[in-house]
Amino acid sequence: MPRHRSAVKRQRVDKKKRIKNLKVQQPLKKTIKKFQELLSAKNLEEAKTILKKIYSLLDKAAKKHIIHPNTANRKKSRLTKSLHRATHSKAA
Repeated sequence: MPRHRSAVKRQRVDKKKRIKNLKVQQPLKKTIKKFQELLSAKNLEEAKTILKKIYSLLDKAAKKHIIHPNTANRKKSRLTKSLHRATHSKAA
């Protein structure tokens, strides 16, 4: 347990910040997982709609400084590439 007043406050602030971050991160992770399940099930139309939602969630998380903007862009790029690969492997 912290003894200094500043350490007690830091602990309090960190707890609030953690809760705030989790409220953004958990829906994001669940949506990405759902997207990947749709890709593996070859349900590409639904995956495209989910991808738009993921873009929005990633941008909001980056705007709130919960994740770094470059991390958000990298995730968007990789998810889009995976959808593109799944779309073109279906046609071939």
